[in-house]
Amino acid sequence: MTITTTRVPETASELLRDLAAAPEGPRRAALRDEAIRMWLPLAHHLAHRYTGRGEPDDDLLQTATLGLIKAIDRFDPTRGVEFAGFAVPTVLGEIRRHFRDRTWSVRVPRRMQELRLSISEASNALTQSLGRSPTVADIAAHLNVTEEDVLEGLEGARAYSARSLSTPVTEDGSTSLGDTLGETDHEMELAELRIALGPALQTLEERERTILSLRFFGNLTQSEIAAKIGVSQMHVSRLITKALAKLRTELSAG
Repeated sequence: MTITTTRVPETASELLRDLAAAPEGPRRAALRDEAIRMWLPLAHHLAHRYTGRGEPDDDLLQTATLGLIKAIDRFDPTRGVEFAGFAVPTVLGEIRRHFRDRTWSVRVPRRMQELRLSISEASNALTQSLGRSPTVADIAAHLNVTEEDVLEGLEGARAYSARSLSTPVTEDGSTSLGDTLGETDHEMELAELRIALGPALQTLEERERTILSLRFFGNLTQSEIAAKIGVSQMHVSRLITKALAKLRTELSAG
């Protein structure tokens, strides 16, 4: 009876070569899991570079791990490239896409998103090298862009995060941000019409104005108006129709 043994890889590089050569099956799945476990510290190290930028650490670690898995699945050891040199840009690219696609409260152009990240990284680097907060001119020179580009990026960064309408704005918490926002005043839509209505009413005959006033301001019925001014209800109806037609024509012309 022939006994077969499974060779255990001795190094990370050897593990990746075995993974690339292994056919689909349980052994390949086991090698893949082992490669992920072995290189996971690299993903965590890269994720920690982006801590303190408004994203939960768990989300960053998850994103970096996804980038690592993509790198492992795409890596081709026959090209003669070290895995670390291939994995680092892959993981960093995944993290940057996370910031670009999922952390903006308002969608802005991709160029603006990338500029915001570049400005943030430049600001951190210049703070360390200059020993002070960098100016717009410092950042522009560091990134080889214009000061207008930097200002545009800083302005666009305001879309990165938003405040909840439930955020308290008073010390006792009795008033929230939403309470301070104005509401649509539907009466404003009628303001212009009311201003124009006065002169338009003056174009009517006195009896027409009286009938409209009794109908729409006094809330009298046509029968009550007819009894009040001494005409028939049918005549009141015709006068109201005629007066309203005049008002529409006058308001449309105005």
